Amino acid sequence: MKRQSLLWIAAVWAFGSCLIGFVAGPDVVVAQESAAKKRVVFLAGPPSHGYGAHEHYAGCVLLAKHLEQAMPNFEVKVYKHEWPADPKAFEGADCVVMYSDGGGGHPVMSHLKEIDALAEKGVGIVCLHYAVEIPKGEPGDKFLKWIGGYFETDWSVNPHWVAKFEKLPDHPIARGVKPFEIEDEWYYHMRFRPEMKDVTPVLTAIPPASTLSRPDGPHSGNPHVRKEAGLPQHVAWASENESGGRGFGFTGGHDHWNWGNDDFRRVVLNAIVWSSHGEVPANGVGGKPVDLVELQENQDYPKPESYDWKRAEERISKQGSRE
Repeated sequence: MKRQSLLWIAAVWAFGSCLIGFVAGPDVVVAQESAAKKRVVFLAGPPSHGYGAHEHYAGCVLLAKHLEQAMPNFEVKVYKHEWPADPKAFEGADCVVMYSDGGGGHPVMSHLKEIDALAEKGVGIVCLHYAVEIPKGEPGDKFLKWIGGYFETDWSVNPHWVAKFEKLPDHPIARGVKPFEIEDEWYYHMRFRPEMKDVTPVLTAIPPASTLSRPDGPHSGNPHVRKEAGLPQHVAWASENESGGRGFGFTGGHDHWNWGNDDFRRVVLNAIVWSSHGEVPANGVGGKPVDLVELQENQDYPKPESYDWKRAEERISKQGSRE
């Protein structure tokens, strides 16, 4: 008798839930889904460029920490330097963030089918800095599918320059982000999907002429990019994918100290939330400010006896706001 009562109560509850969903409409359903627990997997590449640059692990830990602080419904896992050996590493993942060196040595090169299967299920894919570079052909085609664009050798370039972001788009990833400027190794002239299909530029700036002063080379210059000298270039973008998944590419992130800039960091945190099909807060994913002490944590290389700390501090204190 008790078992029948419990079954009856469960049936009434289920019917009531369905009725509420029907009456409230799809907006409530979407809100419930975005508030559900989200899981983000960070893949941090091995040591690369020396102290303060390409700090993949330190950068992932910092982003993961601030994501959890600001978004209580998000849980994170950071894998250090190597592809996860755990076969259940991606189980339940809503988004995979790759921050590593790229090109032919990109960690994903041996795992294209694995990540493609996740993308097909609607898992978001985020690539930061060098991780946006992949060889053209099948790997490049996968990136077009997952994130909408990538760095293609002899087409894209990788100069260091001060990018001035005067306007932000009307997109969830731009919530709470003010116009700003900051120096980094901003790759540009990316290979995007034809006609930018379902790709939304997020950060766009005009590179100075000095960015094309180097001779032609796989990364330094080419006739194609020189034809677009003086034109706006997209250095961060979001994509909507046929699978229902989302992607994001961000070409900055060479200089570790830039994660101390609120707007620089907020763009990426917003993008991770959006790519996870989460709801980006009206003011963006904020969290506590990042200071120089925190930025020195978890780096792959020991702190040198002498270093240009003034330059590092400027990235944090200046903030680069253009309002």
